[in-house]
Amino acid sequence: MATQVEPGTRPTPDAPQSTDGLFSPDLGTVTVWSDIGCPWATLALHTLHAAARRRGEQLLVDHRVFPLELFNRQSTPKPIIDAEIVAIGAKAPELGWRLWSSPEWSYPVTTLPAMEAVQAAKAPAVGGLAASDELDTALRRAFYAQGRCISVPSEILDVAAECESVDEAALAEALERGAGRAEIYRDFAVASGPRVQGSPHMFTAAGVDVHNPGATYRWTGDPYDGGFPDFTAYSEAWAEELLDSLQQKPS
Repeated sequence: MATQVEPGTRPTPDAPQSTDGLFSPDLGTVTVWSDIGCPWATLALHTLHAAARRRGEQLLVDHRVFPLELFNRQSTPKPIIDAEIVAIGAKAPELGWRLWSSPEWSYPVTTLPAMEAVQAAKAPAVGGLAASDELDTALRRAFYAQGRCISVPSEILDVAAECESVDEAALAEALERGAGRAEIYRDFAVASGPRVQGSPHMFTAAGVDVHNPGATYRWTGDPYDGGFPDFTAYSEAWAEELLDSLQQKPS
């Protein structure tokens, strides 16, 4: 779950010079801390990608992991994700989400293997940063729209095979070697500090620092005890502001 924040990116006047592992130093890259199993992060990434496509701009995203199940010491409860999917899907039907339609026993118990694959895809042999972002998007679509079990390596690789910029064979070899696992725990250590507030949290080297942008909502009660997300408003203006702040590389 993400917590409510005010819309807008509000770059800080003096961007930090040292990233301390928090974000990419590249002025044209957006670093996004999230969990694939977080609907709010998936909404934010969809908004950002859609804005970049409308502008005809290349978007570089460095995915970092905010592993909810490591923080919470349990799988993210399906009823909570279902409630967020309904709330978000009603306000943004263009996402194409639907409630889990596959057999209940095939529901993903973990998102760590999927996020490990996204990290492993950053390797040049697999495809690099663009491939990592394409795979992340495809895995989210597989989970939220297609009801596919992205806990299973074979399913992850089937999704990777659908990604134009991902070398599926190289990814399979990387995952066999355990690629991506160390990155998960590296990010967990950084995200356990005070700077990353939750999933999603976006940073840029230009000073953008925003948690769950654009979303105004509250839980009507304890989400573990029958509460529901009251999603009252969503502004996409933050995505334009963020893209305006990026230093575009000449084509």
